[in-house]
Amino acid sequence: MIDLHTLPSPLWVLGTGTGVGKTFVSARIASTWAERGPVCYRKPFQTGVDRADHPDADASAVSGPGITAESHVLLREPLSPLAAAQREGRILDLGATAQWCLRPAEGRVLLEGVGGLMVPLAPRVHFLAWATELKVPCVLVALGGLGTLNHTLLSAEALMLRGWRIETVLLNPGADGTAPEAAEANAEVLRGFLPVPVVVV
Repeated sequence: MIDLHTLPSPLWVLGTGTGVGKTFVSARIASTWAERGPVCYRKPFQTGVDRADHPDADASAVSGPGITAESHVLLREPLSPLAAAQREGRILDLGATAQWCLRPAEGRVLLEGVGGLMVPLAPRVHFLAWATELKVPCVLVALGGLGTLNHTLLSAEALMLRGWRIETVLLNPGADGTAPEAAEANAEVLRGFLPVPVVVV
């Protein structure tokens, strides 16, 4: 397993799709960083939020001693940010959200993406195009089992073609119930294709 203390700040936690365990990995990184000082976890876009009952669902899952958890854009429908915003008659200010992500914080900063890399944020603007401009490195979270080879290689290639620094690829077998042995076999295959560490969390 990679030493999470060595990961740079700020850092994106990105995923190959929805439900791969970005928040689980974010919580692990944040709690590890918090052993050595304050951490600010930021979730710029969050959909499927009932703001009356759960105003900060993912942020709450990552919070803990020494960790400040924040969300910026909260949208009710469990859809892409673009579709959810359209349902509410909203136009997202992506420039303001970028500034929010990069504003100074006490301690290390951890950013969590939304859905997969190319989830739409605005007409003709997907997440990867927007986030590339922030010039922040990332870890890429993927499922452990069937289909992860294709999804991970496509996602890693999309990131590398845009000049991203991928610190590591993290396969999360807990998200899809994959046996650890099968996840490790997939990790070994990916190591033959990718110039970055690939580990099973």
